[in-house]
Amino acid sequence: MDFIQPTSWADALAVKAERPAAVPVAGGTDLMVELNFDARRPDALLDLTKIGELAQWDISDGRVRLGAGVSYTRIITELGGTLPGLAMAARTVGSPQIRNRGTVGGNLGTASPAGDAHPPLLAARSDIEVASVRGTRLIGVEEFFTGVKRNAMEPDELIAAVHIPLPSGPEQFSKIGTRNAMVIAVAAFSLALHPEQRAVGTGIGSAAPTPRPAPAAEQFLAAALTDAGLWESRAELPPAIAAQFGEMVRAAAAPIDDVRGSAAYRLHALAVMARRTLAWAWQQYRGSAAHGDGG
Repeated sequence: MDFIQPTSWADALAVKAERPAAVPVAGGTDLMVELNFDARRPDALLDLTKIGELAQWDISDGRVRLGAGVSYTRIITELGGTLPGLAMAARTVGSPQIRNRGTVGGNLGTASPAGDAHPPLLAARSDIEVASVRGTRLIGVEEFFTGVKRNAMEPDELIAAVHIPLPSGPEQFSKIGTRNAMVIAVAAFSLALHPEQRAVGTGIGSAAPTPRPAPAAEQFLAAALTDAGLWESRAELPPAIAAQFGEMVRAAAAPIDDVRGSAAYRLHALAVMARRTLAWAWQQYRGSAAHGDGG
């Protein structure tokens, strides 16, 4: 197995163009497990840890450009108040050691249905910036996941960054597992309220072949809040709306039975998590009015 360690982005893209089968590695928190158990043996590893620009983030035009090499720990400490949904998910990832090494870029590259970063990225309506020697393009996160551990990237492309809109309202994340820490999600759900657009964003994890939103549930909730004048009044949320939202999120999933949980349990858990995250987000939205916060 060859180990290639470029020191510039241009060199990394050149290597990927010449050797498209080379597997990128940054934190290595997923890849090294596969290597240790001899479940994968690529011809070459493309180490991206020496490329400083991948570990940078900035804010412009109402969006965070999060470099693919920014660790979960840095998301929590540096962007916890800016991207609360993603930071909530980051806090549930593995152990402190894994959070220090793991990255959202790696999570996206693996494209696991259970990836913790995926639901909040879906709820926020993010875009994935991928690059090759041929140029750079953005892929909407809803189109990025194409199958179990498969994504929409071409063989010669690498993930450069994730573009995440700054939230205009509350974001929430919920995850259920077999224990409280160091666990792969049995099911996960993320919710974002977008008051400026009178819209709702959702993300479902570990309950379908790919991470996915619940578009019918989003449309229902946004319309229900609009029709009842709740975006403006911020009055108490009727229980019937929350219950219907939970059922529609449940209907959007397509889980399987596996060693972590049954399909029936995942469906039940999703309905509960959808209702709870909505209750938490709505409480936060109502409370923000007292402080003069538009979101």
